[in-house]
Amino acid sequence: MGWQGNTPRHHITLEMSQVPVELKVSRGLVAYLEAVAAMEARVAAIHAGTAPELLWFLEHPPLYTAGTSAQENELLLPDKFPVFKTGRGGQYTYHGPGQRVVYVVLDLKKRGEDVRCFVRDLEDCIIKALGTLGVTGERREGRIGIWVARNDGAMAREDKIGAIGVRVRHWVTYHGLAINVSPDLTNFAGIVPCGVTSHGVTSLADLGIKVGMADLDAALKAAFTDVFNLQLQII
Repeated sequence: MGWQGNTPRHHITLEMSQVPVELKVSRGLVAYLEAVAAMEARVAAIHAGTAPELLWFLEHPPLYTAGTSAQENELLLPDKFPVFKTGRGGQYTYHGPGQRVVYVVLDLKKRGEDVRCFVRDLEDCIIKALGTLGVTGERREGRIGIWVARNDGAMAREDKIGAIGVRVRHWVTYHGLAINVSPDLTNFAGIVPCGVTSHGVTSLADLGIKVGMADLDAALKAAFTDVFNLQLQII
């Protein structure tokens, strides 16, 4: 996964630096197109100065999304789940129950207008949250996302546990990140996840970490508060 930006526009209609960032945690499964429509509406409202920024924690029903760099041959089982083309950067990814998706709708005009720094901050959030739960997440040069080193007997490998895919419009970010808590990992076999063929995918459950979604949420809230210096308001 990656990021997709557009032509910068330096237009501020309302100073919102003192306004708390809203935190929404959805129960149940949220339809993908419903989520995208809600994000796009919030992006427009933030740009217009009529709504605060947003962190949205949710889960989707099983589906595949195709980012702007997705190649048709990377969709290995096209009939397995619904497939949605999306404006975020990156390639194919899987979303489904047991995976925490965080949609991050923040105004980069207040944060240096630096998309690469924003993506690195998202990586830091994942690493900090995983660390709270006893997992060492790491960056890898040339691979977006967060990885876990594995050593199963004589074979050492690296598996992906956290994915990042963002888009930026009017310097407002949307889409975001996904962390595998306890999804059915076999569903990743229907795609080449994020274009990576030489590494696997893992989850907290697969690593033997017995935590629930609420545990990860608490760790993520603390990480976002720390990394982005946010004041969160639950809605």
